[in-house]
Amino acid sequence: MKLSEFWVAMEHEFGSAYARHLARDLVPGDFGDLTVEQALAAGKDVRAVWLAVCRIQDLPEDRWLGPDVAQRA
Repeated sequence: MKLSEFWVAMEHEFGSAYARHLARDLVPGDFGDLTVEQALAAGKDVRAVWLAVCRIQDLPEDRWLGPDVAQRA
């Protein structure tokens, strides 16, 4: 997953304003005490960050692949 795809998925799932809020404030725990934004800035795997967000936000697994894959299915 590219960083641009991450933001498309975040905005698709949460809306643009709330996606940025989540990224700034959410600490999923998978990366120590890093927020989503900090984990991305630290070079953590973008896909792993996205999946951590999905898990902590209790998204159904069929939406973990992002909007492009879901629309094709």
